[in-house]
Amino acid sequence: MTRLRWGILATGGIAHAFTSDLIANAFTVQAVGSRREHAARAFAEEFGIPNAHGSYEELVADPEVDIVYVATPHPFHAENARLALEHGKHVLVEKPFALNAAQAESVARLAAERGLLAMEAMWTRYLPHMNRIREIIAAGTLGEIRSVHADHTQDLPEDPAHRLNAPELGGGALLDLGIYPISFTWDVLGAPATIDARATFKDTGVDAGVATVFGYADPAQIATTFSASDTAGPNRAVILGTEARIEIEAVWYTPTSFRVIASDGTVLEDYSSVVNGRGMHFQAAAAERYVAAGMTSSDILPIEQTVQIMATLDDIRGRIGLRYPDEGA
Repeated sequence: MTRLRWGILATGGIAHAFTSDLIANAFTVQAVGSRREHAARAFAEEFGIPNAHGSYEELVADPEVDIVYVATPHPFHAENARLALEHGKHVLVEKPFALNAAQAESVARLAAERGLLAMEAMWTRYLPHMNRIREIIAAGTLGEIRSVHADHTQDLPEDPAHRLNAPELGGGALLDLGIYPISFTWDVLGAPATIDARATFKDTGVDAGVATVFGYADPAQIATTFSASDTAGPNRAVILGTEARIEIEAVWYTPTSFRVIASDGTVLEDYSSVVNGRGMHFQAAAAERYVAAGMTSSDILPIEQTVQIMATLDDIRGRIGLRYPDEGA
């Protein structure tokens, strides 16, 4: 398989984490772009990247770049992804894929028109333990799935000027943290038929904590999630079936271990894996496979599902009364 040449759009913390994993696992990082040329050059020097660009436009126009990783704040994801697609580049877009479903749909539509891969960087879905969990579920080991629960809670900065606390940057628990467990419920149970949500808020107007309850077409199924940016919790997840359950250890959305436990308490499987780095490179490997196969969507997280998950987040925001300034498509 011919390796793709990656371009990194933006130079913040998540871009550093992703690029570190790419470099550690022998991917080709060809270029980086920033609105500040000195930031792009410093990033390129740090990681040994050949091409440094002082604008996003220069990055996406670079003929030596095949695929762009979009790592800007949430409100700019759709705009930056469209910019890359318009220049013929495949895109891996940081989660949340956009600020709302309308924005996500606009990116998906453009990618389809151009015949390019558009993929959400929900790296958790591509981790080895998540692949194994899907295999266990598909094998029927759990019996009929009755419930899913997952939490994502961290004690994050309270500085009102911080991106996480700024409504104009899509800050708050839901988009930064809640998307992990909500995407996880979609992975296991699919689209919810009913949605309920409750939230607490910070003085800046962003959500501090969000709890959700999802119902499904099968009335025996239910999923619950809780996410918060002002308190640190266990960060574990459970899938409960009629024959067995899966208990995923902390931190469930990163490389970790899990146990499959039968209803009588017998441990059916005790899984652990060794990952080089944080594990963000697995999604990059998947993206490269998809492009090599001529695919324009992920088979683990299809772009259509990404748009639907954004619609679920929109629904939740409507129920808790959360809207971002200047929220357009």
